[in-house]
Amino acid sequence: MNWPSLTDHEVLAARGPKAATDPWKPVTSFIEPERQADGRVLDVVTLFLANRECLFRCVYCDLWKHTLDEPTPRKAVPAQIDAAFDQLPKDQLAAASVIKLYNSGNFFDASAIPPSDWPAIADRVRRFDRIIVENHPLLIDDRAVRFRDLVGKPLEIAMGLETVYPDVLSRLNKRMTLDDFAKAASFLTWQDIALRAFVLLRPPFLTEQEGIEWAIKSVEFAFDVGVNCCSIIPTRSGNGAMDQWQADGWFHEPRLRSLEEVTEKCLAFRRGRVFADVWDADRFSQCQICTAARTERLRAMNLTQTVPQSVVCSCVG
Repeated sequence: MNWPSLTDHEVLAARGPKAATDPWKPVTSFIEPERQADGRVLDVVTLFLANRECLFRCVYCDLWKHTLDEPTPRKAVPAQIDAAFDQLPKDQLAAASVIKLYNSGNFFDASAIPPSDWPAIADRVRRFDRIIVENHPLLIDDRAVRFRDLVGKPLEIAMGLETVYPDVLSRLNKRMTLDDFAKAASFLTWQDIALRAFVLLRPPFLTEQEGIEWAIKSVEFAFDVGVNCCSIIPTRSGNGAMDQWQADGWFHEPRLRSLEEVTEKCLAFRRGRVFADVWDADRFSQCQICTAARTERLRAMNLTQTVPQSVVCSCVG
């Protein structure tokens, strides 16, 4: 394939400015319902922590916009957790039993989350029944086990699989192979640590139909190697590098109807939970008539893990 690729330097050069980010406050925090593996729908606390930017310069990523250029100061992450807990509705916070500590990168990167802060972090999240963090497959090792044991509660790690199309994956500058992902998944399964995967819908170089087919194949691969649930994320422009490829004709954002189709077909596997990312969903629809109904249908799929009646509209989605 005569497809382009971008180096770290080129990815950085295509960027705009970062947002002002306070290391002592979380980027954002909220509580939302999520279907659990046992079928219950529970409130989940999600914190987006401010910390050192990810070590990897993935072409499609826009999470760098709210990260620090320098290593995260010691004691800053526990302070962010305290600040988030102070801001969230007290009754909802008390009822929540799961927490996500998402940090726009890798929880086990010492420059992002100082290991010296682990005990203070563990003290703050130990009351939850499950703790979820995110991490790159190449940084999966005994650190995950040590943190799990420190917290003393079930740990789940979210990793970006993105796509199983090798020629596409190799051009996303993720610096990971499918074997790397499978090895990380095997290690986590062996250590009784749950795993969720992020899958991109229509990454660069693919047509709409190819985007659908390869997202479904990616979810199948994830379940094959031990993933417990998959989040399907429509690939977006807006980070600089993706805008460049979009202008050159190498990338097009997917349609909302394609997200529906992938979610429907992956739910039919009945091999684990499948979630559709509905943030900013209206940007992927060309029809003002059915966008709201399609988005609500996707939310219903997320919570019930079943496929509701289709939305009837004369548009193409």
